[in-house]
Amino acid sequence: MRHHALAAAVALLLALMPVVGSAQFFNDRDDKYVLLGLKRAKEAYEVAKKELERQEELFKSGLLSQSQLDVARRGFAEAEVNYQQSMLAVLFEEQYVAVRAAVKRRDAAGRSSVRLRIENTAGGGAELRQLAGMEDPLFRSLAPDRIHDVYVSLLDDAGAIISQPYEAKLEELVSGRPAELVFGLLRDLDSVTVNLTYGNGSRRQVKVFLQRDERENRVAVKPLQFSQEGELGGSVGYDLDLEQFSGGGDSYRLAVLNLPPEVHATFSDPQSEARLRQIRFEGGVDTRRARLTLELPDRPSERLPLGTPQELLVVAVAERQVVALGDLEARRWSGPELDAAGVGWARLELVARGAGKLRVNAPQLFQRIEGVRPVKVAVDLKNDGTGELRNLTLELEPPLGWRREIDPALVPVLRVGGEQRITVTLVPPADVPAGRYEARLESHALADGKPIDGEDKLLTVEVAPPVNLGGTVALLGGILAVVGGLVVFGVKLTRR
Repeated sequence: MRHHALAAAVALLLALMPVVGSAQFFNDRDDKYVLLGLKRAKEAYEVAKKELERQEELFKSGLLSQSQLDVARRGFAEAEVNYQQSMLAVLFEEQYVAVRAAVKRRDAAGRSSVRLRIENTAGGGAELRQLAGMEDPLFRSLAPDRIHDVYVSLLDDAGAIISQPYEAKLEELVSGRPAELVFGLLRDLDSVTVNLTYGNGSRRQVKVFLQRDERENRVAVKPLQFSQEGELGGSVGYDLDLEQFSGGGDSYRLAVLNLPPEVHATFSDPQSEARLRQIRFEGGVDTRRARLTLELPDRPSERLPLGTPQELLVVAVAERQVVALGDLEARRWSGPELDAAGVGWARLELVARGAGKLRVNAPQLFQRIEGVRPVKVAVDLKNDGTGELRNLTLELEPPLGWRREIDPALVPVLRVGGEQRITVTLVPPADVPAGRYEARLESHALADGKPIDGEDKLLTVEVAPPVNLGGTVALLGGILAVVGGLVVFGVKLTRR
């Protein structure tokens, strides 16, 4: 009896000692060196597991009470939880989402998008897999090769989201299985910041330069001004952004298709102003800028009527395609035809407007009057431009005290080549002194809603002093008397 009691006491002591020892696994430096902490936690977990199995055998043999077995189970559960926490700490520390590619492309409508490829490059780590054991059910249950809740968005340099959708979510990212996401670009940029949030709140921001989709094998043409209005006889300009989506080192010819023959087109470099016929992308540069200038004729034509939008196509054609496409400017082209030929293009719009030009003719700008009488001057307004003129007026500031009359005061419309006579009347005051008086004639009109002015004219009126009739008669009488006296005196001398 005494022997059985002693054996039971020894068994109980042996049962309790490992349980107490199993709790001595924590080290203050485990939070800093998580892989070493995992190693220590795994060893404690394995010891606690074996001890639990031994305690269960003792319990089955009747050498251990239920409460003692519960203590062993709690020790094992604590070791298991610690092992899991240590493993999660290592997994979260080693989680890493890499940006493998960011490829930019542009669709037929000119909208830009980015195809982003991201990858889980951690997968639990080789050292972690070796330490935990690939077949460890606890290790496998934590899915070390998967990163959950991956949020992705694209930012500009100011940190604003420029992607559409604003943010994309991947439920999980499996190691060895990259994921592709497509974002529309709300702003056309050459570089973006990829914003990544994943796992337990880990965050990365990677600034990447966007690659071009070489499968397109073309140059994208983007006009900064789509529609322009120009006056006949003048010119209009379009600024163009050219972006290469090609892996080759081709030269590209610039041309304008569907252009009326009366309009002359030239391409130039905006900085050097040198004329361009071809462009080439060199030195790793994928974008260039060019300026298209269209010079308009002096008169409208059947192909270029006033006020009617003309659709033009500006293209960048690889030199190797020029021969196959033939004379580009000899026929009309459509967008789908250029897409089928693999040619980069953009649509432009040109609206020709008439240029108003007001000519003023006034042949009698100097008049001389005696006394108080009205002065009338005829002024002819003529439309020498290519567009009609509206609301024509003639203004005159009369000398102080004079009155003015303008007839007609307003000419509503003056067609191209038309002429309108306006009569200007100046009435001097009754006590006007002799002298010269000046008044400036100014003419104004509207051409296509814009004000234009004619040449100013200066009207001069000279007022002569009044004539003294009495003095004139006396002077004439005196002259006649002198002449008569001379005649009589000459006759008398002759008779002598």
